[in-house]
Amino acid sequence: MYRPLVGTLATAVLGAAALVTAAAPAGAAPAGAAAHHKPKPPRTQAADFAGTVALDDCSGSIVKMPTSQPDDPALVMTNGHCLESGMPSPGEVIVDQPSSRSFTVLDKSAGDLGTLTATKVAYSTMTDTDVTFYETGSTYAQIQQKYGIKPLELSTDHPTKGAGITVVSGYWKKTYTCNIDGFVPTLKEGDWTWKDSVRYTPECKTIGGTSGSPVIDNGTGKVTAINNTGNENGERCTVNNPCEVDANGNVTVHKGTNYAEETYTIPKCFGTGNKLDLNAAGCTLPKPAATRR
Repeated sequence: MYRPLVGTLATAVLGAAALVTAAAPAGAAPAGAAAHHKPKPPRTQAADFAGTVALDDCSGSIVKMPTSQPDDPALVMTNGHCLESGMPSPGEVIVDQPSSRSFTVLDKSAGDLGTLTATKVAYSTMTDTDVTFYETGSTYAQIQQKYGIKPLELSTDHPTKGAGITVVSGYWKKTYTCNIDGFVPTLKEGDWTWKDSVRYTPECKTIGGTSGSPVIDNGTGKVTAINNTGNENGERCTVNNPCEVDANGNVTVHKGTNYAEETYTIPKCFGTGNKLDLNAAGCTLPKPAATRR
């Protein structure tokens, strides 16, 4: 998890504060690392910033499900660890929590267009995945009419190894382009565990503030994952230093490697009117403890 850029250690995640404060101010591009190998060329041009948003301490995006309609309330997606009330505990699932959080809407060149305001946290967890969905007080049609911005669509296909991807950070107004290096059956960090995570090739040197960035498949233009963490110091399974656990329980550590959480199953959890339905067929998102069955 990348530490949000404000808050205490108890309410923040990955990335040392020194890393964030040493980085260039918002709008500047931190230097990237040299590629370990030449990535495959993307089938289409890398994503721009249209559809992304900046939070006060993280990145995010305006997203739609394949079944979403223009008059549905728009959803904003970011990480679970970016939740303004603090990181959800392991096993904790938050639904229908009132929120008035604001998001800065960006145009394709990362210019500020204005703001959106949440009405509630529709869903948030750091169990199995690391995601928060805010329901806003604006419809997709209203956002397009006011700002000329269309939402990004969540793909319903599992990401593909080797696929060209772009991580688009609304906070830093910076993109990171690389490939999917592979998938991790279990990714552990501190007390949290995530399943079937995406591992980037070395070119995506994401940092604090990129938390919650959409990961765009360069071939389809759809969201295939959500950026959330990286191993900073080479430690084993500690906060800021996730470790990989394979199907046989073997643990490996990859210092400097960054990760994302898949999003392809999430559309099955949202029904008509973008309403959350954790009991819908095919929905695998964790449920609040009181509703598990």
